[in-house]
Amino acid sequence: MAVVIFGIVVLIIIVAMGIFTVSQQTAKIVERFGKFNRIATSGLNIRIPFVDRVATTMNLRIQQLDIDVETKTKDNVFVKTIVSIQYQVMPAKIHEAYYKLNNPTGQITSYVFDVVRARIPNLVLDDVFEKKSELAVAVRQELSDAMSDLGYEIVKTLVTDIEPDAEVKRSMNSINAARRDREAMQEKAEADRIVIVKRAEAEAESKKLQGQGIADQRLAIMKGLKDSVEEFIEAVPGADAQSVIDLINVTNYLDVLKDIGKTSNTIMLPHNPKGIHDIESSVRDAMLSAGAVEGQAV
Repeated sequence: MAVVIFGIVVLIIIVAMGIFTVSQQTAKIVERFGKFNRIATSGLNIRIPFVDRVATTMNLRIQQLDIDVETKTKDNVFVKTIVSIQYQVMPAKIHEAYYKLNNPTGQITSYVFDVVRARIPNLVLDDVFEKKSELAVAVRQELSDAMSDLGYEIVKTLVTDIEPDAEVKRSMNSINAARRDREAMQEKAEADRIVIVKRAEAEAESKKLQGQGIADQRLAIMKGLKDSVEEFIEAVPGADAQSVIDLINVTNYLDVLKDIGKTSNTIMLPHNPKGIHDIESSVRDAMLSAGAVEGQAV
């Protein structure tokens, strides 16, 4: 009885040893006596204990490898280029991926170094930044041709960063800052020029309108004087134009004195005898002319 129970336990252990599972997006290579036997896919699988063994588990997910390459540009600037490689094992070539290639990441890195160091030395620093997409395409093409036969698919290649030497970066930043300052000064100077031009145009227009107003004012005064002289001559026979103008000047003079008297208690008059005589004569003549006008009107 004990022997039977022992045999059953041993059988259960052997059966359990022959059952294994494979996770999703992975595959296991099964060898028999050291020779490739089959590829176990995801799910429940069976092997012969002590005869078959699981050699390895292959990851079928997309993986990413970041490679840091330092090289020199055509204008002798050292740059550090980071290339990201996204790759995966081809499900149809799991056998080749495991048995043909011992170190896939090392192989990919070697090809990336070869392509990057062959292309960047032919470009100046500015072109490296502008043509990084072309560099990524070249790396992918080279890798795809080489890695496809080895069971690996290159999904995508990205040049994620291009970093020049720190001293070069500081120089580039200084150059860019100086250029931006110069452009800002040019824009400010242009804005100031526009303001000055517009201000000058406005001032010229203002002076033009002011001059036109003064001219119109003087023309109106002249027309008013002309009409006044003509009416006075018609009303007072024998009066001439000069007499009328003298009368108007004296009237204006007296009006000015009246306006000054409203705001000031002091009026400056000529102090010499000739000046006083002139004022007296002008006032008298004005009064006589006014009286003559009134008599004529009566």
